[in-house]
Amino acid sequence: MLIAGIDEAGRGPLAGPVYAAAVILDPARDIAGLRDSKALSARRRDALAGLIRERALAWAVARAEVEEIDALDILRATLLAMQRAVAALSVAPTQALVDGDRCPALPCPVRAIVKGDRDVAAISAASILAKTARDAHLVALDARYPEYGFARNKGYGTAAHLAALARHGPCAIHRRSFAPVAQAALPL
Repeated sequence: MLIAGIDEAGRGPLAGPVYAAAVILDPARDIAGLRDSKALSARRRDALAGLIRERALAWAVARAEVEEIDALDILRATLLAMQRAVAALSVAPTQALVDGDRCPALPCPVRAIVKGDRDVAAISAASILAKTARDAHLVALDARYPEYGFARNKGYGTAAHLAALARHGPCAIHRRSFAPVAQAALPL
């Protein structure tokens, strides 16, 4: 049976795409230390991401853009990113396990598992790939929009990011459908 673990990164931030990853682990090539990406240091996540890409039977990372988040809502955009990740796998899974309580429509049976990123290795692997890909993207966007501190806050609504949003208004990668961004975009 080819089981794909699926998870997302970036549902809560005020800026940037939402990412999803799908991973089919190879039972013959163990990867020690897989766990929820939020429980790992950035350095450990990066090291594990390299091992996952090297040892998994198949893996893919996909995203839904800010415009899609604003048009669909964050939940539906997340499910869309998950569908894209599964569709991009080089091997079709026979089953999918998704972190959380909502499942995307997929061409194989799919089951949601609350805290799956903690308890299921393939979902942990997907969590790590989605998080490292999204973080790298936000670090790259920091060069284009340095006033928002994306390299540090990864688009989350930190005090410094909210202050920058109030000072400069939203930029092209801010999610206009999120209340703090919508409020910052209002004329004074």
